[in-house]
Amino acid sequence: MSDNDFGGWVELREPEADSGEPTGPQPVVAVVGRPNVGKSTLVNRIIGRRQAVVEDIPGVTRDRVPYDAQWNGRSFTVVDTGGWEPDAKDRAAAIAAQAEIAVGTADVVLFVVDAMVGSTDVDEAAVKMLRRSAKPVILVANKADNTTIEMEATALWSLGLGEPFPVSALHGRGSGDLLDAILHALPEAPKIVENRPRGPRRVALVGRPNVGKSSLLNRFSGEERAVVDSVAGTTVDPVDSLVEIGGETWQLVDTAGLRKRVGKASGTEYYASLRTASAIEAAEVAVVLIDSSEVISEQDQRILTMVVESGRALVIAFNKWDLVDGDRRYYLDKEIDRELRRIPWAIRLNLSAKTGRAVDKLAPALRKALASWETRIPTAQLNQWLTALVQATPHPVRGGRAPRILFATQAGAAPPRFVLFTTGPLDAGYQRFVERKLREEFGYEGSPIEISVRPRKKLGPGGRGKAHG
Repeated sequence: MSDNDFGGWVELREPEADSGEPTGPQPVVAVVGRPNVGKSTLVNRIIGRRQAVVEDIPGVTRDRVPYDAQWNGRSFTVVDTGGWEPDAKDRAAAIAAQAEIAVGTADVVLFVVDAMVGSTDVDEAAVKMLRRSAKPVILVANKADNTTIEMEATALWSLGLGEPFPVSALHGRGSGDLLDAILHALPEAPKIVENRPRGPRRVALVGRPNVGKSSLLNRFSGEERAVVDSVAGTTVDPVDSLVEIGGETWQLVDTAGLRKRVGKASGTEYYASLRTASAIEAAEVAVVLIDSSEVISEQDQRILTMVVESGRALVIAFNKWDLVDGDRRYYLDKEIDRELRRIPWAIRLNLSAKTGRAVDKLAPALRKALASWETRIPTAQLNQWLTALVQATPHPVRGGRAPRILFATQAGAAPPRFVLFTTGPLDAGYQRFVERKLREEFGYEGSPIEISVRPRKKLGPGGRGKAHG
């Protein structure tokens, strides 16, 4: 078995009820240690892809962030955590608390130490915390990039946690042996079985910094699931949580607040932007949070565009409604009419994650948006409606003739995609007219619609016209 020969991330599937395999909860591995010892790099090595945000400064990871992993056909969850420090203050204290919660909910703890530095006072304090948890601990001596450092890592026996595993998370050295040790320490993990029923619907919480995404996640989870701070930009990694909203379990993903275009971001912000984009792509519906007490910004507009272009269902939540007075409501209505006119189909909610106002309306909005997103119209019904529409309002005459719509079909759902077969190109205005009437007839509230036009090729000598393929 090669050090680098570990399977990459795969979508984990529940075992079937009659498979005879373990069907209990998926075991959890928490990765903890002081700041900047390479925890997120190790997480990326375990899951087989660069998913956790990594930068060569301490304090990049702040929440406890779960990732699915598999090794030798067994699946488990890896939880990345922020740097743990004793006697931490303010935000650092909240980050340390998240790490301690991760330890308390884990089956096995990977305690990561910098092999190049050796044990420190902070490491020794962390060992005391881990002993109080009474959880199995695997000591990982990270940054052991060569044989010399591996030999020096043996001094970590002094921590009293048993044999240290020398690993280079960056290069993969020793990772295979570590993964074998993880599986040996874990309770029996469920095998990966294909064709499971669909799990909880995935919801991405997105928005610019400090609009209340983490506060909303904490409101639904009933605990301090994500670090919340008045300083913008607290969340860096996407944070997944299974929460119950409206009697149904949903998978909410709290994402980093986006300040800039991805192309203009750098460092932590650049990778956080990429992961936010990936979280949107992996979601089925996005909740875009907007601070209702502030003017709708250009960045709010860019985030909305990102969601619309991804083809995901959309709910716009105007958060911090408890801070909105009569004057602000008047101007906000004007801003909505002006700035959101291109997406009148988006479902809008006014809520307050802090006070809990109207948060119970989110689940019905999500269900409505997803139902629209997955709607299919039978071809016969679609063409019957379209024929009546075109007869009542034909395409304007251009150059002495008007293109006709010959046939339409729904090419797909999630999001709904329609193809119009025509005798010629349609005006953009008429195409928008068809979309507007389609929504009026069939709904699609909360879902984008894609309409493409396939004009018939012009007749050739002795030939018949064909639609463009």
